[in-house]
Amino acid sequence: MSQSTTFTILLGGELRLTDRLRAETAGSRFIAADGGMRHAVALNATPELWVGDFDSTPPDLRGAFPDVPKQPYPAAKAATDGEIAITEAIDRGAKRLILAGAMGGERSDHAIQHLLYGIQLAEKGFDVLLTSGDEEAVPLLPGDMELALPSGSLFSVLGFSDLTGLFIHNVRYPLRDFNLPFGASRTISNVAEGAVRFSLGSGRAIVLARPYDLTGV
Repeated sequence: MSQSTTFTILLGGELRLTDRLRAETAGSRFIAADGGMRHAVALNATPELWVGDFDSTPPDLRGAFPDVPKQPYPAAKAATDGEIAITEAIDRGAKRLILAGAMGGERSDHAIQHLLYGIQLAEKGFDVLLTSGDEEAVPLLPGDMELALPSGSLFSVLGFSDLTGLFIHNVRYPLRDFNLPFGASRTISNVAEGAVRFSLGSGRAIVLARPYDLTGV
């Protein structure tokens, strides 16, 4: 079995195969959560485990991967299929987690929960990326971070608490030592001018980027 510590968790939201997604998942190990297994076909991946209550898995998809070990759970359980899949990845040595299909889809409650859980995982020391292919989300915690984005692409910073000491460099609308109250919209819709550098004094946030959206040019 591969000893990679990068795991891609296949979730049930929307996913478009892009060059960035291919590059991020290259050499990754895969675990599928219920109907997220449909993304394995596009990614040409064979997950090492398939978990869930399988309530969103059509019969033809279940039959398409007969050799992937299945770990079924009852529908009445204390965690989502995605959280169970992530826990399995951590138990298998994950250090970097790519949550593919984490955004969009029919269940906005799941999408929001993925963002919240992504922040919690980052606070525990995991390197986390949430992606739909078209959109990418990365937790922003106190400290410094650089995010490689194409020049002209759009991104926003969503505060999940008050933010203090926020710096954003190499962008159209830079910020320096800025304090953002929880719920304020000041950091929505900025434009990258190449790799964006962030620094945060305190708080929790998500950087939500659209690397293929160059309307900001």
